[in-house]
Amino acid sequence: MLTSNLPLYANMVASGVLIGVIYALIALGLTIVFGVMRVVNFAHGELVVVGMYLGYLMWSAFGLSPIVAMPISAIIMFCAGYLLQTGLINRFIRRPHHVQVILFVGLALCITGLHMIIFGPEARPISSAASFEVVELGFLQLDAVRLYGALAALALIALLLAFLRYSDTGASIRAAADNPIGAAAIGLRVNRVFAITAGIGLACAGAAGTLIAPIFDTQPYLASDMTTMAFVVVIIGGLGSVVGALVGGVLIGISESIAALVINPAMKSMISYGLLIAMLLIRPQGLFGGRQR
Repeated sequence: MLTSNLPLYANMVASGVLIGVIYALIALGLTIVFGVMRVVNFAHGELVVVGMYLGYLMWSAFGLSPIVAMPISAIIMFCAGYLLQTGLINRFIRRPHHVQVILFVGLALCITGLHMIIFGPEARPISSAASFEVVELGFLQLDAVRLYGALAALALIALLLAFLRYSDTGASIRAAADNPIGAAAIGLRVNRVFAITAGIGLACAGAAGTLIAPIFDTQPYLASDMTTMAFVVVIIGGLGSVVGALVGGVLIGISESIAALVINPAMKSMISYGLLIAMLLIRPQGLFGGRQR
C-alpha cells in the first residue's frame, strides 16, 4: 500500500519543500530584525500581506508575473522599512518590551484597517501563465507557481546571505547585532544600520508576499496566519538564525503538506504546532539558536 502511494507522498514532500522555502523567506525578515535589534515585529504578517497586494496590483494593472514583480515589491518595501524605522521605530528601540509590543500591534491593526478600506474583505486571486503549468522531474509533478516561487526565494536568500557576509554594510549589521554599544563607540551610525536592517526585513516580507500571492488568495485577514507561521518557523529554527529560518521553513512546509494528505487539510497546522511544542520542550532556543543576551 505504502509502495503504491510512494510517488504521491514524494510529490507532497516536494510540494512542502517548495512552499517551505517561501515560508523561510517570510521568517527571515522577522528573524533578521530580531537578531540585530532585539525587536519582535508583531506586524510582520501584515507586511507580508502588503507584499501580496503589491503583487496583485502589478499583475492586475500591468500584467506582471509575481516573479517579475517580486524585486519591485522588495525595493518598495525596503524603502518603506527604512523610513518606518527612521521616523518611528528608532524612537522605541530602548523602550520596555511591552511598549514595543503595543507599537507593533497598533501598526498591525492600522495596516489591516487600510487594507479593508482600500481593497475590501474579498479575496483577490492571481492567475498567471504558470498557474496552470506543471513541471515534471522524473516521477515528480511540481506546481510551476510553487517551483518558480521557491527558486526565486532561494536566490533572494542566497543573495542576502552573501550581502551580510561579504559587504561592508553587512559587516556593520553584524557588528551592530553583536554589540550595538561597541559599534557606536567605533563610529558606526547604529540607527542608520537599524534602518537598513528594517528595510531588509520588510523587503523579505514584501518579496515573499508577492511570491506567495498566486498560492494563497490575497485578503486582509490572512495576516494573522502569516505572523503565526513566521513565529513558528523562527522559534523552531532559532531566533536570529538565518540558516534556522531556512530549515524551519522547510520543516513546516513538509509537515503541513503531509498533514494535509494523511489527516485533513483544515487541520494541517496541527502538526506545525505539535513541532513547535516539542521544540520548546526539548530545545527552547531552536535548532540553530544560541544563548540570548
